[in-house]
Amino acid sequence: MCLDWRGPNPDCFKYRARVKKMHLFRSYNYQVYPDRYSMEKTTVQGISWTPLPEALDTQDTMKQFLSDRILKAARVVYGALIERSPGLIRDRKHHLKTYRQCCSGKELVDWLMKLNDCFQSRSQAVGMWQVLVDEGILVHVKQELNFHDKDTQFYRFMEAEFDLNHTNNEKDSKEDEVQEGLALLVQMGPDSLLNMILRKCPSQRSAEDVEVIYEELLHVKAVAHLSTSVRKELAAVLVFESHAKAGTVLFSQGDKGTSWYIIWKGSVNVITHGKGLVTTLHEGDDFGQLALVNDAPRAATIILREDNCHFLRVDKQDFIRILKDVEANTVRLEEHGKVVLVLEKSSGQESPLQGGSGSRSKYTVMSGTPEKILEHLLETIKLDTNGSDPIDPCIKGSELEKAAYALNTKQKIVKLVGQWVALCSPLLKEDPVALQFLEKLREEVMSDSRLSNMLKEQLRDRRKNRVLENGCQTLTKLNQKFDWFTAYEEPLGKCQSIRAQDKVLYEIFKPDHNAVTLMLPVNTSVQDIMSVLVNPGGDHVLVKMNSSGERVQLKLEATAVSMSLGLNERLFLCTVSQVEQLMPLKEQLGPEQNTMDTLEQMCSKDIASQLTNYDWELFTAMHEVELVYYIFGRHKFPGTTTANLERFVRRFNEVQYWVVTELCLCEDLMKRATLLKKFIKIATVLKEQKNLNSFFAVMFGLSNSAVQRLYKTWERVPSKTKRIYCAYERLLDPSRNHRAYRLAVAKLNPPYIPFMPLLLKDMTFIHEGNKNYTDSLVNFEKMRMIAKTVKIVRGCRSQPYVPSSPQKGLTERMFLEAPAIRISTYSDQSLTLRSTANIKHYIQNLKVIDNQKKLTQLSRAIEH
Repeated sequence: MCLDWRGPNPDCFKYRARVKKMHLFRSYNYQVYPDRYSMEKTTVQGISWTPLPEALDTQDTMKQFLSDRILKAARVVYGALIERSPGLIRDRKHHLKTYRQCCSGKELVDWLMKLNDCFQSRSQAVGMWQVLVDEGILVHVKQELNFHDKDTQFYRFMEAEFDLNHTNNEKDSKEDEVQEGLALLVQMGPDSLLNMILRKCPSQRSAEDVEVIYEELLHVKAVAHLSTSVRKELAAVLVFESHAKAGTVLFSQGDKGTSWYIIWKGSVNVITHGKGLVTTLHEGDDFGQLALVNDAPRAATIILREDNCHFLRVDKQDFIRILKDVEANTVRLEEHGKVVLVLEKSSGQESPLQGGSGSRSKYTVMSGTPEKILEHLLETIKLDTNGSDPIDPCIKGSELEKAAYALNTKQKIVKLVGQWVALCSPLLKEDPVALQFLEKLREEVMSDSRLSNMLKEQLRDRRKNRVLENGCQTLTKLNQKFDWFTAYEEPLGKCQSIRAQDKVLYEIFKPDHNAVTLMLPVNTSVQDIMSVLVNPGGDHVLVKMNSSGERVQLKLEATAVSMSLGLNERLFLCTVSQVEQLMPLKEQLGPEQNTMDTLEQMCSKDIASQLTNYDWELFTAMHEVELVYYIFGRHKFPGTTTANLERFVRRFNEVQYWVVTELCLCEDLMKRATLLKKFIKIATVLKEQKNLNSFFAVMFGLSNSAVQRLYKTWERVPSKTKRIYCAYERLLDPSRNHRAYRLAVAKLNPPYIPFMPLLLKDMTFIHEGNKNYTDSLVNFEKMRMIAKTVKIVRGCRSQPYVPSSPQKGLTERMFLEAPAIRISTYSDQSLTLRSTANIKHYIQNLKVIDNQKKLTQLSRAIEH
């Protein structure tokens, strides 16, 4: 799969910043497309900022635009403070000195916490005030740069300089502006708070400060390969360094190495004697480490490529100390002169599988042989009360002790296998080797009453939990024949999972557009498909072609090509000489008319609810292990499939282009403005329903360049609706590795549907940044990081989803609903279109144009 920001190619992501006459929006086209036709390693090319040629002007305009919005927010917040709590601004005395007309930091935080319940912590309120300090609107009486939540720290509003008294006098609109201003400042607060923490001297950072920095480092490319303990140590010693002007020399070739640098913001050029410019490094890259490790002079000159660059710096003494600490906290176990297990001392919480005592529970596995990793895991598993009692030291070395130890180990094995079955039950049912192993183990367990009783109780407890969750199912009787999968039956969903051995429809077209349909297994290879259709030895090839006419000849060893097709892609069988003459089918080009007449009869909430219901069916049909197969390469896991994941990802693209298609096919200006507002409302409801995948799909559709250029349409959208769109658009910001999205999703409780393309990007980031083996040992730290991302998917689905409409309130306040119409005024056709069944059918059968060039042409035709 490829995630990329490039030029006008529709099969990639694009990011553009444009300045409009009436509003400032950014244009996105975020498409995920699979690449499953080679045995090469799967890659995600990353999400990077690709500015237009006029990037400097655009960035300056964007900065000015944000500053203007911050100033507007500051005015309404200041107005609310003067109106509701004028006593906060008064003369203050501290240490025999009087400070005129100022507020204390603590009182400002207290006032915000009472004003709005959106502040979940005092640090969040501190971040909001820090935004105003950074802009110079709120100034410390002693000109300090950081905001402090203290009674003895005083701040003044620069009322005259920024004309803070210039506010709206209408009561209703004023309250709306206060809430909108607070929402903007709250969203920008975390960045300001982080920068404030980074500016602190490392010795002045609190444990909470270090944790904030550590969370940021989890998404920094330069430290992706480092262990958790090293990243935590780095968080405590990192120094923030900034330089204002492009062309500044950070250090020169031959200088003594004193620091290691990570680029936090901006970019630098790397120059060496004789070669000139060697490369350019960007946000997340690092440099200067080699000179510290080898205690050698700098090997290159580093020059700032742009203004206002920020760096995270680790000085040499801290760098060397951390390396020594890592070595001191590392334990290497050897057998026959070879290292078989590497452990690192861990200060984190213990795993629920691990015991609460014993020296081994304080260490984390970093790498090892598979056998030793498993052996260590068994030793650290903590048995429940049903397990055998601890071995009495008085009988140490006796036959009784050996028997007790053997029983204890067997119980741990049974518990571990039980958890394995719980995690991978649907997959293990289809694996003959796994079933044979489980059957053999079942026979061993049932022959020992102590093991069988323990396991039955364990499964019964798990079954009870499922009964509490689902309100159904009967408990397994203890004398019933034991089955590993009894307690793990998954409820049957409306959208069935596609299994590796399932047969699916392969529709293959000839050059004359006549189709041949075949029912073949999902993982059928191209060679097997060809053998069914043509005689061997010919010059026929299988080609996939998209709506823009781009053709790719598939390799014979490629598998599962039917499920890997992108939007409006089709398979063609032809001879080598016919490949260049292939033309797309009419159906590939997409619809010629929009469905406005149908959409205007459907309620936005109903559309959003059906989108979410269908997304949940697709999401739950996908097993989280498919992410692992996808990232590592499915060809490395014979007999597996990623069809469910690819189907879910393809749905994201479909919804995105549905939005663009409908708007670009709507020729009437007023209807188009109404439709644009409807899509923004759909996005609002999707966000309320915590369907982030479709929320982002709709938002990326609205941010597509073909939609963004519709100036006349945007001008007719109510300003309140545009403000809502702008607030949501900030969640699309890819800077700091999509930090805005990550902060928002961290506040959600399950169930919710995550933004799947970003999860895939995260996993690829981990996969490509860390080797599978270190010194011939399994890199278990990498597996742990991948498991953490996979657990996000499991966590999203840890609570049952109940299809329902979003709660009334927020959407009602944001959008004025049309007046109630008596049922007798609806036509029979209108009532039919509004039925749940018809809305469901419409949502599950979207027709879209995915050719970006064609969409742009349509956009220009309706608005020159």
